[in-house]
Amino acid sequence: MPRIARRIIKFFVFLIGFALVLAALAAGTVIFFNAAPGNNGAGGPYFEPGDSISRADDGSVYLEVRRGESAQSVGIRLANAGLIRSRYFWRLLSSYNKDFIKAGTYQLKIPATQMEIYRVLVSGKQMLQRVTIPEGVTLKKMARIFADAGICGEGDFLEAAADTDLLELFNIPGKTLEGYLYPDTYLFPPDYPARSVAVTLANTFFSRLEEIDPKASGLSREELNRIVIIASIVEREYRVGEEAPLMAGVFYNRLRIGMALQSCATVEYIITEIQGRPHPEVLYTRDTEIRDPYNTYVRPGLPPGPISAPGKTALDAALHPAASDYLYFRLVERAAGRHYFSRTLDDHIRAGALYVKGRS
Repeated sequence: MPRIARRIIKFFVFLIGFALVLAALAAGTVIFFNAAPGNNGAGGPYFEPGDSISRADDGSVYLEVRRGESAQSVGIRLANAGLIRSRYFWRLLSSYNKDFIKAGTYQLKIPATQMEIYRVLVSGKQMLQRVTIPEGVTLKKMARIFADAGICGEGDFLEAAADTDLLELFNIPGKTLEGYLYPDTYLFPPDYPARSVAVTLANTFFSRLEEIDPKASGLSREELNRIVIIASIVEREYRVGEEAPLMAGVFYNRLRIGMALQSCATVEYIITEIQGRPHPEVLYTRDTEIRDPYNTYVRPGLPPGPISAPGKTALDAALHPAASDYLYFRLVERAAGRHYFSRTLDDHIRAGALYVKGRS
């Protein structure tokens, strides 16, 4: 064989060998960085929950991908939590992948390779439970709903709702998030951190509040708290939506002249939420005379805090009360839930007598 041909063959053999070595090195690099980080997984000592990454009771991990968040941002959070070996490999993986990660909360079975985690995040398949929080529900009842749905413990939720850091974060002057957790239908994974649940509901509250009235964001926390307290009372009083602004107007009128609010809903709150007794079918004089700061029959002004979770109608009514000189209202059509509004106590009493006569 000519010498030149032998040299060409040797050169190609060298190139092939070099290429194989490079391929082996590349494959080894991919295998190494793609592999689960061993003891850095959820069960290992270096796993760091935080930044929307939490560990479930079964050892799996919940990861929240925020709306509009980039794959690079997710990779940084995964690396900081010890769930992947390299954020740079994650960036490379996402750059060459035509599928994009989708916002949502995902359950990750750990340990897992980067490719396995990425496949989960682009699948859009979330482990979520639908939970509906009714309008007018109290904080304790809300905690029970989440516990019954398997989202978080009842005590854990109540503890999160009283977290001073959260109260400071949302600039709430009260002792709990009562009234500032928006009633709506939510999707949460099972065994989700109670603090994250509370933050989601509080964020939704302020988002909905701004939708109702963009100017609400400029209110001081004392002004907003006053509105939320009124809304929480209106929420428990009204049954026909169009009457809610009139009721809010009545309460503001009473506050303006120093008259007691005399809301039955505040007495019911004392009985069920503070005293832990069953919800009363009828309120008696002894109930309206209970010595408690929340009793608006014996204590003028607003109660210390909200008494329920107000929805859109009640919040809108408290923000935009109907202008009137009404000081009283009473239920006169029980089936329809309609009330009679009046300006004087005599008129209020006559309306009650007519209602009783009509029923008889």
